[in-house]
Amino acid sequence: MTGDRIEKQVELKAPVARVWRALTDHEEFGRWFGVRLAGPFEPGKESTGQITYPGYEHIAWRATIVAMEPERLFSLTWHPYPVDPDVDYSAEPQTLVEFRLQPLDGGGTLLTVTESGFDRIPAHRRAEAFRANEGGWAEQMRNIRRHLGEPAA
Repeated sequence: MTGDRIEKQVELKAPVARVWRALTDHEEFGRWFGVRLAGPFEPGKESTGQITYPGYEHIAWRATIVAMEPERLFSLTWHPYPVDPDVDYSAEPQTLVEFRLQPLDGGGTLLTVTESGFDRIPAHRRAEAFRANEGGWAEQMRNIRRHLGEPAA
C-alpha cells in the first residue's frame, strides 16, 4: 500500500454535461460501473443495489451519497472491497469517493476520481482493499470511456 488515497484521471472527449449524466443518472451509472441500483442518487441518502460485474455478483452495493454539485462534484461513502458475504462491514469506517469534473479546452472533460480514508480501514483488510480498489478504479476509468463511445485506451 502506498498511502491513504487512490487517484485516477481520465481525459474524455465528451462535454462535462454528458459525463455528469453518466455519473449521476443511477441507471446510466449502473451500466458502466456494473451495478443494478434500486433508485436514483440523492444527497444524504443511501443508495442500494447489486453488483453485476462478473465475479462480484455476490456483493451488495451500499453507498451514501454525500454531494451532487452539478457538473462539478459527485461524491459518496462506502465500505471498500466488501467481498465476503459472511462479514458484516457496517461497523467499519467508510472511504470517501469523489468524482470531480473539469472542462477541457476543445469541449472535453477531465474526470478525476479520488478514494480516500484507507488509513481508517482495519489493518487486516487495509492493504487488500487498497490494492483491489486501485485496480478497480483503473478498470472503471476504461469502462466509462467505453460507455461514452471512446476507445478504452
